[in-house]
Amino acid sequence: MAAIEIRDVKKSYGSAQVLHGVSIDIADGEFVILVGPSGCGKSTLLRMVAGLESITGGEVAIDDKVVNDLPPKQRDIAMVFQSYALYPHMDVAENMAFSLKLAKRPKAEIEQKVNAAAEILGLKPLLKRRPAHLSGGQRQRVAMGRAIVRDPKVFLFDEPLSNLDAQLRVQMRTEIKDLHRRLKTTIVYVTHDQIEAMTMADRIVVMNQGRVEQYGTPLELFDRPANLFVARFIGSPSMNLVDCTLDAASAAPTLRTAGGMRVAIPKERADTLGTTDLVLGVRPENLKVVQADDPAAFAAEVMAVEPTGSEVMLSVAAGEDHLLLLLRERSSLQVGDTVHLSVDPDHVHVFDRQTSQRLDF
Repeated sequence: MAAIEIRDVKKSYGSAQVLHGVSIDIADGEFVILVGPSGCGKSTLLRMVAGLESITGGEVAIDDKVVNDLPPKQRDIAMVFQSYALYPHMDVAENMAFSLKLAKRPKAEIEQKVNAAAEILGLKPLLKRRPAHLSGGQRQRVAMGRAIVRDPKVFLFDEPLSNLDAQLRVQMRTEIKDLHRRLKTTIVYVTHDQIEAMTMADRIVVMNQGRVEQYGTPLELFDRPANLFVARFIGSPSMNLVDCTLDAASAAPTLRTAGGMRVAIPKERADTLGTTDLVLGVRPENLKVVQADDPAAFAAEVMAVEPTGSEVMLSVAAGEDHLLLLLRERSSLQVGDTVHLSVDPDHVHVFDRQTSQRLDF
């Protein structure tokens, strides 16, 4: 196992800079996920840790040893790629053992490590099969087994589940998390899927355009997004974000949107906002259907109804405000119906529209 320090790391391709001074500390044995949209630099950063990309500026240290100039084979890391990259003419055991054979490890040691990894990954019955006779999930487990047998200090995963169907993705998420629990090895994992990040990571790094937007536990990012980008990216469905103004003149200061949403807040909290150029954030599960005579109610028209069985997603329009509403119970609402909604003041987020930063109030 090993701690990883990424210190002010920069990456440029000619005049195009793709990483702008990224700094991340990853503790020994921690499971950290880099998440962000395509092109944000997360895979480039992972490849720099692996030694597959050169570092333009800054340092990467593994176990307090700067590895900028070390080739990949000397960094004691193992990488699992999006593509399984298995040798089609070799069976499962031969694929898993290949790197150990190249390193000229003793035959008994190779057999012991392959069998141990196969036991962990449930591959024992498949050791004599070739990749063509395996499912996508089985092939991904073989790719993971090939990494495990090397007993590295660090595992690097580059979008390993993106080629799998939805059911297999859920299964493999559980298996990778269980693998981490058993091995207790440091893992750095790249994905664009924030559900993977939320369900698997000890901590999440949210990246955007080559910069770190926020770094914290899944619930820290969900409950207290640092800015509008994180608010939009973390959570499925994503947070409703609506321009609002603060009416602070009355005895009960109120955040108001053009569509009629009203959120009364205590005066001492309102005083800390100090601006009327605001964005109000409300997660879909925190919008509630209420009676029309509720003091905080505002009317909205149902634009779409999306039942999933256990939940119902409503898309509604309140004047100029378009909102998503998540109902945990079944509903008889239809497109065109009028629904009255309210929001709990304890579950709203406020952001500065100009800087996009979260405002604590």
